[in-house]
Amino acid sequence: MSPDMLFNLLLKALGQTLQMVAVAGLIGALIGLPIGVFLATSGKGELFPAPVTNRIIGAVVNAARSTPFIILVVAIIPFTRFITGTSIGTYAAIVPLTVATIPFVARLAEAAIREVDKGLIEAARAMGATPLQIVFKVLLAEAKPGLTLALTLTLVSLVGYSAMVGAVGGGGLGDLGIRYGYQRFMPDVMLAVVVVLIVLVQAIQSTGDALARRFDKRNRKT
Repeated sequence: MSPDMLFNLLLKALGQTLQMVAVAGLIGALIGLPIGVFLATSGKGELFPAPVTNRIIGAVVNAARSTPFIILVVAIIPFTRFITGTSIGTYAAIVPLTVATIPFVARLAEAAIREVDKGLIEAARAMGATPLQIVFKVLLAEAKPGLTLALTLTLVSLVGYSAMVGAVGGGGLGDLGIRYGYQRFMPDVMLAVVVVLIVLVQAIQSTGDALARRFDKRNRKT
């Protein structure tokens, strides 16, 4: 394969991967973050006490997280077809990626929020803050570095998942590596795909780490 052809294939596949990661990450975060906030604040004696609902949602989240991604992709094919009209291609791959992202974000967000000092919550309560004010002005504000790292980890995981959906015709870098690098015995294509994936993950991780440091109040005091 000529360098120009390889470059064009990599560019197209990279664009598809970025599209899958961005859309699935955005939708997954918009849905998963509120679920994570609820899980972190709805236990017995917490801001929005609803222990039964908390346990039910927690069980659903755990079940979704424990399902291997490749099995999830196959299991929700009817749902994917209902949403996109097809079960292959970039747009179809976004559906299982998003479904897998929601519980992942929820648990990471819950963990980040639970790291917030309980004393800050009690102080806000003592000053008359409402539960919603505590969530937005205390919990989310203080957990911003942890949430940033959680979303960074989510995007990095999505890059790996997006490569995995290439095995079922999902498009992107994984699909390119399988169709050309594996099925057509082109090791140069496989190597190029791996290098691009490594660079992409490194860029996402470095950006996320930098943002987390910027949001961390302890760093700004030093």
